[in-house]
Amino acid sequence: MEEQFVNKPGKTGISRLIDATEYSRQGLLATWRNEAAFRQEVSLSIILIPAALWLGESGVERALLIGVTLLVMIVELMNSAVEAVVDRIGPEKHPLSKIAKDTGSAAVSISLLLWVSTWACILLPRWLG
Repeated sequence: MEEQFVNKPGKTGISRLIDATEYSRQGLLATWRNEAAFRQEVSLSIILIPAALWLGESGVERALLIGVTLLVMIVELMNSAVEAVVDRIGPEKHPLSKIAKDTGSAAVSISLLLWVSTWACILLPRWLG
């Protein structure tokens, strides 16, 4: 049987946008309170985003340096969401829970690798050559 999505009556327009903004604020605050890694990444981005604006020689370089910095925080937020859902299911150990948490952690690691390699590819040639 094909699943169908039914449009539920709800807020639209500006009221929906206001609610979505509030949910986002709550998610950022919850992650800030509960995830030390997110606090570290935000703190680092406070330094790195202005540095990217200064060190980038073109709009593309600035966008790449800032984009990968923000991407790390986005992936951390998603990882935190996965962990919260898994923890909500229950405290017992389960192989699928481990896979979900480990996969989220791997995504964060790959985003950090992308961050370091992007900054290195853009900045190291200038500093070494």
